[in-house]
Amino acid sequence: MESRRKFLATTIAVGVPAGILALVPSAQVRGQRPQITQQQKEDDSNASKIDPKLILEANQKEIKKSVERLYDLASELKAEVEKTDSVHVLSIVMLRKTDEIEKLAKEIRSRAKG
Repeated sequence: MESRRKFLATTIAVGVPAGILALVPSAQVRGQRPQITQQQKEDDSNASKIDPKLILEANQKEIKKSVERLYDLASELKAEVEKTDSVHVLSIVMLRKTDEIEKLAKEIRSRAKG
Protein backbone atom coordinates (compact mmCIF):
# COMPACT_ATOMS: atom_id res chain seq x y z
CA MET A 1 0.00 0.00 0.00
CA GLU A 2 2.84 2.36 0.87
CA SER A 3 4.59 1.66 -2.44
CA ARG A 4 1.43 2.56 -4.37
CA ARG A 5 1.22 5.88 -2.57
CA LYS A 6 4.86 6.65 -3.29
CA PHE A 7 4.37 5.69 -6.93
CA LEU A 8 1.30 7.95 -7.31
CA ALA A 9 2.98 10.83 -5.48
CA THR A 10 6.09 10.53 -7.67
CA THR A 11 4.02 10.29 -10.85
CA ILE A 12 2.00 13.36 -9.92
CA ALA A 13 5.10 15.27 -8.78
CA VAL A 14 6.86 14.61 -12.09
CA GLY A 15 3.85 14.56 -14.45
CA VAL A 16 2.15 17.83 -13.52
CA PRO A 17 5.22 20.06 -13.95
CA ALA A 18 6.11 18.24 -17.18
CA GLY A 19 2.61 18.86 -18.52
CA ILE A 20 2.78 22.52 -17.58
CA LEU A 21 6.19 22.89 -19.23
CA ALA A 22 4.84 21.25 -22.37
CA LEU A 23 2.11 23.88 -22.60
CA VAL A 24 4.32 26.92 -21.94
CA PRO A 25 6.27 26.99 -25.25
CA SER A 26 3.06 26.68 -27.26
CA ALA A 27 1.54 29.55 -25.30
CA GLN A 28 4.60 31.67 -26.01
CA VAL A 29 4.36 30.95 -29.74
CA ARG A 30 0.70 31.94 -29.79
CA GLY A 31 1.47 35.19 -27.98
CA GLN A 32 4.04 36.36 -30.53
CA ARG A 33 2.91 38.72 -33.26
CA PRO A 34 3.82 37.95 -36.85
CA GLN A 35 6.51 40.23 -38.23
CA ILE A 36 5.32 42.52 -41.03
CA THR A 37 7.92 42.98 -43.73
CA GLN A 38 8.46 46.12 -45.79
CA GLN A 39 7.10 44.32 -48.88
CA GLN A 40 3.84 43.54 -47.07
CA LYS A 41 3.52 47.17 -46.01
CA GLU A 42 3.99 48.31 -49.61
CA ASP A 43 1.42 45.78 -50.85
CA ASP A 44 -1.09 47.05 -48.28
CA SER A 45 -0.52 50.65 -49.31
CA ASN A 46 -0.95 49.74 -53.00
CA ALA A 47 -4.18 47.90 -52.24
CA SER A 48 -5.61 50.94 -50.50
CA LYS A 49 -4.90 53.14 -53.54
CA ILE A 50 -7.71 51.52 -55.55
CA ASP A 51 -10.19 54.17 -56.58
CA PRO A 52 -13.46 53.78 -54.64
CA LYS A 53 -15.37 55.22 -57.60
CA LEU A 54 -14.26 52.28 -59.75
CA ILE A 55 -15.46 49.85 -57.13
CA LEU A 56 -18.82 51.61 -56.87
CA GLU A 57 -19.22 51.65 -60.66
CA ALA A 58 -18.45 47.94 -60.85
CA ASN A 59 -20.96 47.23 -58.09
CA GLN A 60 -23.56 49.32 -59.89
CA LYS A 61 -23.07 47.32 -63.11
CA GLU A 62 -23.34 44.04 -61.22
CA ILE A 63 -26.49 45.23 -59.46
CA LYS A 64 -28.08 46.19 -62.79
CA LYS A 65 -27.26 42.77 -64.29
CA SER A 66 -28.61 41.02 -61.21
CA VAL A 67 -31.82 43.07 -61.22
CA GLU A 68 -32.40 42.21 -64.89
CA ARG A 69 -31.86 38.53 -64.10
CA LEU A 70 -34.20 38.83 -61.13
CA TYR A 71 -36.88 40.37 -63.34
CA ASP A 72 -36.50 37.53 -65.86
CA LEU A 73 -36.76 34.89 -63.14
CA ALA A 74 -39.81 36.55 -61.61
CA SER A 75 -41.49 36.68 -65.04
CA GLU A 76 -40.72 32.99 -65.62
CA LEU A 77 -42.10 32.14 -62.18
CA LYS A 78 -45.27 34.11 -62.88
CA ALA A 79 -45.77 32.24 -66.17
CA GLU A 80 -45.17 28.92 -64.39
CA VAL A 81 -47.70 29.76 -61.68
CA GLU A 82 -50.31 30.77 -64.25
CA LYS A 83 -50.02 27.56 -66.24
CA THR A 84 -50.07 25.18 -63.25
CA ASP A 85 -52.76 24.45 -60.74
CA SER A 86 -50.82 25.59 -57.69
CA VAL A 87 -53.79 25.18 -55.36
CA HIS A 88 -53.10 21.47 -54.98
CA VAL A 89 -49.55 20.96 -56.21
CA LEU A 90 -46.36 23.05 -56.23
CA SER A 91 -43.98 21.99 -58.96
CA ILE A 92 -40.29 21.46 -58.29
CA VAL A 93 -39.48 23.95 -61.05
CA MET A 94 -41.41 26.65 -59.19
CA LEU A 95 -39.63 25.88 -55.93
CA ARG A 96 -36.22 26.02 -57.61
CA LYS A 97 -37.07 29.34 -59.23
CA THR A 98 -38.19 30.79 -55.91
CA ASP A 99 -34.94 29.64 -54.28
CA GLU A 100 -32.91 31.18 -57.09
CA ILE A 101 -34.90 34.42 -56.85
CA GLU A 102 -34.34 34.56 -53.10
CA LYS A 103 -30.61 33.94 -53.49
CA LEU A 104 -30.32 36.62 -56.16
CA ALA A 105 -32.29 39.13 -54.10
CA LYS A 106 -29.98 38.56 -51.11
CA GLU A 107 -26.96 39.05 -53.35
CA ILE A 108 -28.38 42.32 -54.67
CA ARG A 109 -29.09 43.50 -51.14
CA SER A 110 -25.56 42.71 -49.96
CA ARG A 111 -24.05 44.53 -52.97
CA ALA A 112 -26.28 47.53 -52.36
CA LYS A 113 -25.17 47.70 -48.74
CA GLY A 114 -21.56 47.69 -49.89
